Amino acid sequence: MYFAGVDLAWATANPTGVAVLDADGALVHICAGRDDSSVLAALWPYTAGPCRVAFDAPLVVTNPSGQRPAETALNRDFRAFEAGAHPVNTGKPEFADGPRAARLAGALGLDMDPFSAGPRRAIEVYPHAATVALFRLSRTLKYKTKPGRGVEQLKSELLQLMYDIEGLENTRTPLRVTGHGDWLSLRRQVQAAGRKCELRRAEDPIDAVVCAYVALYAERRPSDITVYGDFATGYIVTPTLPAALHPDRPLIDRRKHLDEIDHGRQRGAARVAPFDQRGDHRTVDRADQGAHQFDAHGPAGSLDGLGNRLGTLA
Repeated sequence: MYFAGVDLAWATANPTGVAVLDADGALVHICAGRDDSSVLAALWPYTAGPCRVAFDAPLVVTNPSGQRPAETALNRDFRAFEAGAHPVNTGKPEFADGPRAARLAGALGLDMDPFSAGPRRAIEVYPHAATVALFRLSRTLKYKTKPGRGVEQLKSELLQLMYDIEGLENTRTPLRVTGHGDWLSLRRQVQAAGRKCELRRAEDPIDAVVCAYVALYAERRPSDITVYGDFATGYIVTPTLPAALHPDRPLIDRRKHLDEIDHGRQRGAARVAPFDQRGDHRTVDRADQGAHQFDAHGPAGSLDGLGNRLGTLA
């Protein structure tokens, strides 16, 4: 089984990062593409059989304006960590003809339902939220180009992200990147960068590795994953935000604690088991929201995908 990550540009004019991990969490492919054909060409060798492809881009968008319930729920948990998601709706030109990620997933024949038990699936992920949860960050790393951020700051933050990614090799769900020559070349490229555009070229493949790891993590540790939203209105899958993590109380030696904080405690939105192979999910109708799926075998007092508490099902 392969786990792929796609840091997908919403429009084909911008670069897209692609990364693929094998079943042991070892990086086997990393590259950048631009148009759909180049992205598909990078993915096809790894998606003919069982696979999970994690897109950092919307797969399901149905709302004509505003933001999806998924963004509302995720932002409730992650905004304080400066990891809130941008609003997505069909009124944006990028989604007028449907999400690009959905077209790619369709071309690959992937099941986009996060609750599916199928062997070949696509999920939507969000690297900023994932890195906060995985690396116990009090704020997101500032490696994205924004006004007021200089080259040295961007380089330092991007190298920190790479360092944190490399540190996942020693966790319960290992990610192994340092044995891949292209990753080492990418690190040298970042270290030598003197311009923002040079860092920008490295950023997308690095984010794609985070996406691929979330796909692996969701498969290996489904009880430590939160699904914000649902398949009907759109969703985002991310490692659950640790209850012990607080934006005003950073963990001093956070790498030492990468695998020590209990993900089992709820906060904000629901933890559900999106990749539960039993496939036993039910739909609950609520007056103030649409239908939401969750694992019917979960404990009493579980939460649905919007963070609302549900009663026990008979």
